Amino acid sequence: MSVPYEYETACEPQSAEQKSPHSPQEHLERLLRRALNSFDLPDDTIGRLESALAYDSSLHSAHHSAGLHRETYRHTWLLADAGALTLWELVHNTGPGSHAQYELYADEDEAGIATARLPLPPDTPAAACEQPVVLQLPVTDEPRHTYIPDDSADHARRLLRRAENSVGEGRPGEDIGRLLRSAFAHQITQAFGRPCLAGEARLCFSLYEHAFLLFDGSELSLWEVEHTVTPDKRHRCEVYVSEEAARAAMEQRARSLPRQRTK
Repeated sequence: MSVPYEYETACEPQSAEQKSPHSPQEHLERLLRRALNSFDLPDDTIGRLESALAYDSSLHSAHHSAGLHRETYRHTWLLADAGALTLWELVHNTGPGSHAQYELYADEDEAGIATARLPLPPDTPAAACEQPVVLQLPVTDEPRHTYIPDDSADHARRLLRRAENSVGEGRPGEDIGRLLRSAFAHQITQAFGRPCLAGEARLCFSLYEHAFLLFDGSELSLWEVEHTVTPDKRHRCEVYVSEEAARAAMEQRARSLPRQRTK
């Protein structure tokens, strides 16, 4: 769908006072003015667009469901040197108050990551999709995970934030944290033990796998150990990058139990 100079989003009907600009530069100014993250765009990108000769926009993808909507638009400018430059605009109403919000990106992958963080299935065709999306990986030698699109990047941040073990003790580092920023679906599975209930006097161990599906289609799992092998028997959360490391930590905690009981 091509809409040169007459671009309107589905969220923002234009009044007579808000007619589309008549030049490529005016249209760029309008996009920058409403984008919440316009300050993140590279200065050299904005500088190149000052010489734009023509402008075109098209709808790239969209999702509408249960009162929420999201559209991604491709804005392309023809430059004076005969080159082309594209910006990607994300429009959605998933924020507080369901008001339309606008975000602008110079890279399609960055726009895709931003789209994946929304509580909607990312990169669906430009049509309504009323059924919830369940994602499954192809059959492999390992058990398949069933993923539900969710605010998975935030779940990963919260999981790492509550981990009490250090990086030197097996906690995932910043490199893993950066990868998990593109997580858009996840599944939590209990691999060992039972939930440690608040107020329990007995010692307990639980092991959970937090499996994440990333924007590029790859998987990444974090392993959470929850236990009460602490001086005051309080619950402690530890996170590891592999099941082997998590189980080794559990075994180490279990070996310390006899020494604690003799104190």
